[in-house]
Amino acid sequence: MSANLMQFWNRRIPRYTSYPTAVQFGAEVDGLAYAQWLAALPDLPVSIYLHVPFCAELCLYCGCHTTVVRKYGPVADYADLLEREIALVGRHLHSRRKAVHVHWGGGTPTMLSPADFARLTRALHKTFMISPECEIAIEIDPRTLTRELVSTLADAGVTRASLGVQDFDDKVQRTVGRVQSFEQTAQAVEWLRTAGIININLDLMYGLPYQTSETVAATARRALTLDPDRIALFGYAHVPWMKRHQKLLPEQTLPGARERLAQSRVAADVLEAADFQPIGLDHFAKRNDLLARRQREKRLHRNFQGYTTDEAAALIGFGTSSIGALPQGYVQNASSTVAYRDAIRAGRLATARGRVLTDEDRLRREIIEQLMCNLEVDVAAVAAARDRTIDDFVTELREIDSLAEHGLVRRSDTKITIPEDARPLVRTICAVFDAYLSGEETRYSRAM
Repeated sequence: MSANLMQFWNRRIPRYTSYPTAVQFGAEVDGLAYAQWLAALPDLPVSIYLHVPFCAELCLYCGCHTTVVRKYGPVADYADLLEREIALVGRHLHSRRKAVHVHWGGGTPTMLSPADFARLTRALHKTFMISPECEIAIEIDPRTLTRELVSTLADAGVTRASLGVQDFDDKVQRTVGRVQSFEQTAQAVEWLRTAGIININLDLMYGLPYQTSETVAATARRALTLDPDRIALFGYAHVPWMKRHQKLLPEQTLPGARERLAQSRVAADVLEAADFQPIGLDHFAKRNDLLARRQREKRLHRNFQGYTTDEAAALIGFGTSSIGALPQGYVQNASSTVAYRDAIRAGRLATARGRVLTDEDRLRREIIEQLMCNLEVDVAAVAAARDRTIDDFVTELREIDSLAEHGLVRRSDTKITIPEDARPLVRTICAVFDAYLSGEETRYSRAM
């Protein structure tokens, strides 16, 4: 299998957290368009994403929209902007909508002080009806977490915490600029559970400088001792032409494609041996976890935060660079905090670009999401549900047959199935149905 896969490893492919991907967003969708979309939004449950683009230190592998700050002033000012944006969006919605999922991301959302986090929580409750069953999740850097903030998170109803770990190996940590002891991570987990926040996710990475299959497996085994419910196992995306700080990493120490594949598989072996269920491309969950159950029910979804059980009709994003998804299409706020600030202070939605969805986009999005989540799709069934036929995909199925010759996929009439040992290259199969993928591929990370 490895020999057959080799020719596909170096292709640059989107991660398909959306389709069309953000590369296809344009300035034709602006704040006026977003205002119209919000006003027309059906009275159905929504989910919420809040982006906090600040960190205490810069991790050299990072690909997120974030800025290092040494003083709290810029964070406090930003909290004011978020509060104003929440109220502004609420005015365009015209009524309080039920929220069934809230996700705080970044950056490091726990850079917010307890007082500011509580204030923003109140703003959300004023604008939205946060349902009792709402999952409220937050991304956490254990190095800067305080017990006082944990208490505030619990009071705010946070139900799930995702802790960044990446790797427990000291040499790897020092090289990538994220020195974080196991004890710091364990302390954060203990504080959270003691406060009643019992759903714990851990984020791990492979493909970092000086990582080996042995060190990655050791990190996975040590992570399991913290008894997480879910583990994300991300492959490091080396894109120094887009993220200049990545040039500071010693490139000669990055593992090659074969070693990256070995690292991802040995970590998967460790997790599956502990009875964690593999989820799509890069997630693992305990078999009784909702994420695993939803995958077995084929009700799993994928959005800008990765794999999710969120089934809301719309995702409303707040903050710099945040992306929202509405029935009409995608919207993204300005990626510059200065531009975002100026818009919000002027009483305008900060939408800088987006994408109007066509019927063709929706059809291909459904095919790609099913492949990413279920590792299988019946193309004819998806097409028929949208009054289309399999004849519209003759070219794509011919390419699928070519991939099948290399063992990447199996096809039975119109049903496509990705075998377990080809799971790491699921994005390659999805790319067959991407009508926009072209010479822009340098924007994306390698398939493996």
